[in-house]
Amino acid sequence: MADYPINKIRNFGVIAHIDAGKTTTSERILFYTGISHKIGEVHEGDTVMDWMEQERERGITITAAATTAYWSPTDAKNKAAEGEPRQGREDEKVKLNIIDTPGHIDFTIEVKRSLRVLDGAVVVFDGVAGVEPQSETNWRYADDYKVPRVCFINKLDRLGASFDRSFQSILERLSPHAVKLQIPDGHEDQFKGIVDLLTMEYYTFEGDKGEKIVKGAIPADLADKAKQERAAAIERIVEQDDEAMAEYLDGKEISVERLRKIIRRATIENKIFPVLCGSALKNKGVQLVLDAVAYYLPSPVDISATNAVDQKTGKDMTISPDDNAPFAALAFKTATDPFVGSLTFFRVYSGKLASGSYVLNTRTGQQERISRIVRLHANEREEIKEIYAGNIAATVGLKATKTGDTLCDPSVPVVLEGIDVPEPVISLRAEPKTKADQEKMSLALRKLSDEDPTFRIRSDEETAETIISGMGELHLEIIVDRMKREFGVGLNVGRPQVAYKETISGTAEAEGKYIRQSGGRGQYGHVWLRVEPKERGQGYEFVNAIKGGSIPQEFVTPSEKGVREAMDKGVVAGFPLVDMMVTLYDGSYHEVDSSEVAFKIAASTALQEAAKRAKPILLEPIMKVEIITPEKCLGESTGDLASRRGQILSINDRSPLNLKVIESRVPLSEMFGYATALRSLTEGRGTFNMEFDHYEPVPNNIAQLIVEGKK
Repeated sequence: MADYPINKIRNFGVIAHIDAGKTTTSERILFYTGISHKIGEVHEGDTVMDWMEQERERGITITAAATTAYWSPTDAKNKAAEGEPRQGREDEKVKLNIIDTPGHIDFTIEVKRSLRVLDGAVVVFDGVAGVEPQSETNWRYADDYKVPRVCFINKLDRLGASFDRSFQSILERLSPHAVKLQIPDGHEDQFKGIVDLLTMEYYTFEGDKGEKIVKGAIPADLADKAKQERAAAIERIVEQDDEAMAEYLDGKEISVERLRKIIRRATIENKIFPVLCGSALKNKGVQLVLDAVAYYLPSPVDISATNAVDQKTGKDMTISPDDNAPFAALAFKTATDPFVGSLTFFRVYSGKLASGSYVLNTRTGQQERISRIVRLHANEREEIKEIYAGNIAATVGLKATKTGDTLCDPSVPVVLEGIDVPEPVISLRAEPKTKADQEKMSLALRKLSDEDPTFRIRSDEETAETIISGMGELHLEIIVDRMKREFGVGLNVGRPQVAYKETISGTAEAEGKYIRQSGGRGQYGHVWLRVEPKERGQGYEFVNAIKGGSIPQEFVTPSEKGVREAMDKGVVAGFPLVDMMVTLYDGSYHEVDSSEVAFKIAASTALQEAAKRAKPILLEPIMKVEIITPEKCLGESTGDLASRRGQILSINDRSPLNLKVIESRVPLSEMFGYATALRSLTEGRGTFNMEFDHYEPVPNNIAQLIVEGKK
């Protein structure tokens, strides 16, 4: 039998822009739920959820950390203390499976794969900055996976904080469906407490760590504003329920319990996003965020059934969270643990799994034995015997399972929807210092690329060097640091290189022939290819248009392999070709001499020739850059951007701090060393955020320099 009722489980993640206070919020959650007995602080480097050395040194989250906790809503505890019999007992308690995700764009895969398996999210915002670039990116990922969200406007104790301004930025930049459920009493050093607009209760947080929640009367100077805000919130809530709307218009009072039920249903359907407030660092409001998770975020049974494909028949099907159904789970993360080896995190969508049983990996077709199942608490593990539908856990020692693989009952093979992995945009050349480091480096690269699908490795055929690629300079810096520390690899690395791509701007045709005659059997391959450009970002498509058997079917697949190999080599400067359609429409064969190898070489030759005729161009990654600079340094900052081929989209005020926010698009190749340049331009006060936006053609004069540099 399941260890906890499935309707009392909440699988949620804490997501936000870097430095909005995700990990600080997560640390308070662990403390208030009793999981940890000391609050770790990011600035002191002793947090539970940021356990890697690299995270503690830099004060940022790099890898998503999972933990399990239990929580009884504050109302239930208060009623239990007041002597009401049912409330506050075990049946009021919810089980929280929590994932704390990174905020830095270089580790965006951690957010994507976490949101793929979570039922809800707490989105944390900086009360000074409001919505920031990574807030928008994470919100978009949550939209893609239809994840219900609760918003927490944090850091209201900071200089320049404004709850109303941050709330307005959510309405304007993320969703018009955000609804205030709380308002703060004061800002900055005057931030004292929180008004709950549903119950019209005033909360303050006392004790060393804010663990004592004190309810009181709303201060007189806040009473009128609270009434106005409550009326606005109730209107937005009852819009979601026709019956409640009719009663409200008739002047009837809607009970708090009923309002919570309406909010819950609307939140699960993504029609409402409740907005809360507080300061995690000053221990104000985090318990009320946990209450909102319990009240409004879905349990596994509240979300729609999961889409899957029956591997035997190829038909679409759905999977429901039922303990008695065949087992099906998605592996969403792999990690190398220094004590137990390979760890595979998975979310169970149906059935149950016991240690010692076998599961089928439907990607590889291999069965793997589940030797141990562990419940994670950051970097600590608690061994359990069984795991049930709706839960998140990890298993030890799976050899062939990677991110996005489906694990299921061998007798009922199904494939769950995988995880989209973004393409890397930056590369480094890496070489071992000694012969002994060569073997260690191969092992380290294999393990790290298994852990992180956005980290790629390839070998440069011309120089025989190893090229490692990732999502940004920080991403590769962390990878290199881990190779040195965890795997003891002595390593030399080159300067970062941009991951350029090539494409074609016209249509062309070409013939490819490979004919060799020797004493015995010869080689004969002959193809005609047509290449056409596709829209940016649409990728590569191969079309088999052979009619009348001019090329037998068994030589079509080798021809496509030849096309792919030629595309990987490129035609302008050796960068991969993308966004094009290749049509194999004619050719010929020899009954004796034709072979797969001959057609592969012929197709490769034809593709290279056709691409050269189709006006090939270079593409470069363009980054979305947000720069925050003092007003007096605005001219220098915009001038510097213009010199970097930057396109300025907008300049906005961030009052009352006399700061300007510049939204721009800048080629990645121009952004190396920008942090240092910006500091010198702005007297050390400027900051910037950068994330990949799209690929764009490189201007001819710069393309010429890139080609010459490559040669």
